[in-house]
Amino acid sequence: MMKTASVLAVLGLVLGACSGAEESAPATEPADEAAVSDEMASDTGSDEATDYSALENWLCHPGKTDDACDIDLDYTVVDADGTTQERAYTPASEPAIDCFYIYPTVSMDETPNSDLTPGDEEMRVIESQFAHFGSACRLYAPMYRQMTIPELRRRMMGGEVRADEDMRWADVSGAWQTYVETQNDGRGVVIIGHSQGAHMVEELVNREIEGAEIEGRVLGVMPIGWTAYPDASSGGIGPFEPCETLGQTSCSVSYVSFRATSAPPARSWFGQTNDEGQRALCVNPAAVTGSGGALDARLSARNWVTGEPAVFMDEGSIETPFASVPGLLTGACVETDEHTYLEVTVNGDLNDPRADDIDGDVKIAGQVLSDWGLHLVDMNVAMGDLVTIVEAQADSWSSSEEPAE
Repeated sequence: MMKTASVLAVLGLVLGACSGAEESAPATEPADEAAVSDEMASDTGSDEATDYSALENWLCHPGKTDDACDIDLDYTVVDADGTTQERAYTPASEPAIDCFYIYPTVSMDETPNSDLTPGDEEMRVIESQFAHFGSACRLYAPMYRQMTIPELRRRMMGGEVRADEDMRWADVSGAWQTYVETQNDGRGVVIIGHSQGAHMVEELVNREIEGAEIEGRVLGVMPIGWTAYPDASSGGIGPFEPCETLGQTSCSVSYVSFRATSAPPARSWFGQTNDEGQRALCVNPAAVTGSGGALDARLSARNWVTGEPAVFMDEGSIETPFASVPGLLTGACVETDEHTYLEVTVNGDLNDPRADDIDGDVKIAGQVLSDWGLHLVDMNVAMGDLVTIVEAQADSWSSSEEPAE
């Protein structure tokens, strides 16, 4: 019997901002636009700029005592023969660089834009996607008044979009400016985002980084789970060319992921070639680390919806929050007639004691939405590789900053 390892079921990652989702949504009546009152719509405090000098508006910040990134990230290596070995997560004691993160669509607030009070969903996505980078860098993750899941659902059902995009951008820009002015102090920085957050990373690059003094200190950008098109000059994101080798800086990593057994259908926006014939950017993290395509995943050891332990082997369970499954996943950037994406192959073996498949598909009422691919786990399938890339960039930065003898 096929065994499936549960990876992530955070409600919010199911809905990054995209087009084409309407075709895959279940048939329901459009949302009642009067259902959300003016009072609810104003709960986000849209008339006020967010004060990012206040640590309460950050999920992760070196100055916070109740930091969302200060968590247990130990993982267990589960080999194909069923043997296991626990690995301790160790944050860097004096990291030479910083990481700035913009999280994906996770907020379950009923208003079009979220408020600035973190819920369980924001805390869970920090654990899943960002805290792992603490082995390489100081961690900065602002709250921002993003488009919420209920608002995106209304959009998918044909309702009018009421989210204030200017509010969302003002928060991301304000948090970035506060970081640059009060925290950066000449340090190298890597900028990371997923889905809606990846879109905001692109906005930052285009509007506030390219051509600015800070550009020279941006070691890498990672807008993941978002259809990004290569810059005509660099071939990457803005001025940041695609990463090709470990230790390379001023480069970008971006991709969307689909199963090898389920290529994106024509309607899928993720990885879609645009009207000008531009193919979406795809950088395979495993190719950058030189692993030959074997993805270094960090899979959640529990189902986020039910709380039940994930299945990684026939007998026994693991005690750590995450699992690594060497050789189970391989990745390669591929092109079809209309899409470019990271193809993820699950190398399951029914005859060995390890899980034969992973979760990660977007589902509604139990039905897989094939046009979303493995959106839930875009980052998790290659988390070890992504962290390794940033660690190498930190080493390169440290070497470049050392005074000459």
